[in-house]
Amino acid sequence: MGEHGRLERLVADVRQGWIPAAVYSDREVFEQEVECVFGRAWVYLAHESEIPEPGDYVVRRVVHDSFIVVRDEHGVVRVLANVCRHRGMQVCRAERGNASHFRCPYHGWTYRNTGHLVGVPFHEDAYGGEREFPKAEFGLLSPPRVASYNGLIFVSLDPNAPALQDYLGGFRYYLDFYTRQSPVGLEVHGPQRWRVRANWKIGAENFCGDTYHTPYTHQSIAEIGLFAEHRPGKRKEGVVYFADRGGGTTYKLAPGSFEERLRSVGYPDEMVERMAQTWSPEQRALVAEAGFIVSAATLFPNLSFVHNWPRVREGGPPVPFISLRLWQPVSAGETEVYSWFAVDRLAPEEFKRDSYRSYLLSFGTSGMFEQDDVENWTSITAVAAGRWSSQIRLHSRMGLSREGRLLRQPMDGWPGPGRAFQGFGEYNQRALLEVWCDYMQGAREEARV
Repeated sequence: MGEHGRLERLVADVRQGWIPAAVYSDREVFEQEVECVFGRAWVYLAHESEIPEPGDYVVRRVVHDSFIVVRDEHGVVRVLANVCRHRGMQVCRAERGNASHFRCPYHGWTYRNTGHLVGVPFHEDAYGGEREFPKAEFGLLSPPRVASYNGLIFVSLDPNAPALQDYLGGFRYYLDFYTRQSPVGLEVHGPQRWRVRANWKIGAENFCGDTYHTPYTHQSIAEIGLFAEHRPGKRKEGVVYFADRGGGTTYKLAPGSFEERLRSVGYPDEMVERMAQTWSPEQRALVAEAGFIVSAATLFPNLSFVHNWPRVREGGPPVPFISLRLWQPVSAGETEVYSWFAVDRLAPEEFKRDSYRSYLLSFGTSGMFEQDDVENWTSITAVAAGRWSSQIRLHSRMGLSREGRLLRQPMDGWPGPGRAFQGFGEYNQRALLEVWCDYMQGAREEARV
């Protein structure tokens, strides 16, 4: 069977919830992902708060493609290919900084932070001057599509990609809970960055909806009382949701009003008041009427969110934190994790300090949740690389009968877009991988919007 036939068979298995272990280790699968997933989907690069002043920049990538995300001299946010138009050298080697110009270290071609080429050594002697070589035609290129939502900057390398708002679809309803707790939005700090010997999809799937692992993988965290509510069965009371390109998990809150429920997870009154004013009636209904609050989530392909509220002091109240994380593929068996601490810009300074501590305790480079999870993910990737074990079909059909019908129906009256299920089930992992299958088979985006 040829490579195309092998991929078709693999995708067919994944669509049925039977996951060939090779999808987490196979080099040819990864190469197809680079082409079909990361070459076409909208991919997160940076947050606007990382580049607050003219000239501020960060360097980020989409797998192997390097980009400069810069606020130019006029205050406009731009994404520029980090590729000199002369011989392909990276024009910016630093990860972040402030610059009015970028000069290629190879031959000295110089570009403004708008991307315009303004300096060519020996322009007249070497190229015949402006008549033969007009500099305006050789500025730094930008990716085909650039857009932002709530300060999150995305790119797509596909000129035919749908508008970002259409791509996000119903997931925007949930995205606002993480990124718009007031009209001014987030500030982000970091990223912390490290590499793990694990396939990028494993973390994306885990954050998308794996509540089933919490009572076991994170049992020791529950036992030490890091959370006010730590019964293992608590996760079963939550809901998993999926809408268009993303989904996530929620916790069930104790009875009470909108204000009381948000206070119970540690938000101060002034932040609760701004959330009430900023969120739509439908968004407020998730907390006030349905009684749920968002936790982890993933936007396809590789951007995840964390919202949790551990105790930062023994016997003290919970302190919520938000984190953004990017599962940046390095190879089929290695991922570079980017992790940002995020907090509303208008939050009180004391809250920001405690929230940052809460984040570090849980999901920083040495966070307790982080250590538990990575041990699992590296083991999965190592096993999936075995000559024989790579052929094993993994069971990702929780919530389905043998015949493939749902054992539990979606919730009635769920206030948000998409489907929501209460209790354990791999609904979200299958939904995320269904999107992955569409991209891997080259299905046109227009067919999904």
